[in-house]
Formats: sequence, C-alpha cells, structure tokens
Amino acid sequence: MGCMQPQADTMAPSTLLDESSRESLRRAAAALDAAEAGGQAHAVSLALSHMAACYRSVRALASAESHYEAALRWARSAGSTDQIVDLLCDLCETAAAVAEALECQQRGLGRSARERARDHVFEATTLVGQVADPGWEAKVLLRISDVLDRCGDHDDAAQLQVRALRLMSGSLSTGGADPSQLPSLGRLADG
Repeated sequence: MGCMQPQADTMAPSTLLDESSRESLRRAAAALDAAEAGGQAHAVSLALSHMAACYRSVRALASAESHYEAALRWARSAGSTDQIVDLLCDLCETAAAVAEALECQQRGLGRSARERARDHVFEATTLVGQVADPGWEAKVLLRISDVLDRCGDHDDAAQLQVRALRLMSGSLSTGGADPSQLPSLGRLADG
C-alpha cells in the first residue's frame, strides 16, 4: 500500500483546501453551532460527525479523529446504540488511517493509533448485536473486519467475516454478542 500523507492540521484551511472543501467545512461548522445552541445530544453528535467527515475527506485525520471522539461522547449521552456503533466504525477507520500515515513517516509510529483502532473495533463488536437491523449488523462486521485486516489482525478479521456471512445467510441469531466470535485483539504483535 502506498503512503498517503494526511494534511497538516495546523495549517490554515485557506492554504490547504479548495473552495468546495472550505464551503463544506463552513456549512458543517454552522450546523454544529446550531446543534450546540439547541442542546440536543443526538443533533450535536450528528453535527460533530459531519464535521469529522469533512476533515477526513481532506485527510486532516487528527481533527477528524478528535471530532469523531466528541461525537461519540454525545451519542453515548443520547443513548443510541446504532449511532454509537456507526461512530465506533468511523473512529476505527480513522485511527487505522492515522496509523498508516504515521507508519509512512517511520516504522512503529502508528502503534498507538492501531491500538486505538483495535479498541474501537472491540467495542463495536460487543455492541453490534444490539443494533436495530440485522442486515446492517452484517455490514458493520464486514466494515470493522476490514479495519482489523488493515491493522494486521488477519485471523480476527476472518472471524468477523465468517460471523457476518452467517448473519447474511440467516444461520446466526441476532441479539447479544457471541463471545466465541469476538476478536481476541492483540494476539498478533505489531511488527
């Protein structure tokens, strides 16, 4: 995989972003201001998530990750399992991208970001059985298995893929997480 450097979060957006990206960030910031003024946890979480997605689209990964983390805190206070699981997926994907970018700079620099990605995957895996739609549950499992694969945890990724395929075929009942199907996360050492 080739190395793609993230945008430096410290540079002024006007020097980094095209007009469309700047406008997307402006709209996201305005929506966040409005949501914060309204004080509804669900709305603030969604607005923070949208802001994070804008940062992620321009590869300002540190800003994206911090906004997803804030969105997750608000989602937890709103109590929406589906929203929490979706944000955990966004977080693990973003942390994996941070790890990859750091590894491009120097081998071993991405270790803590990979661990954050694994932590988010583990939490998503434990919650995914509680989402409202079993079809979406399978998609989440495939999404987070991809992150584990990117982190080098190929066996754990394969276990989640099998679980997702079983869900799609109807041979696994929905409900709480099956502990035998949870990834062990950490069996494989970072190299």
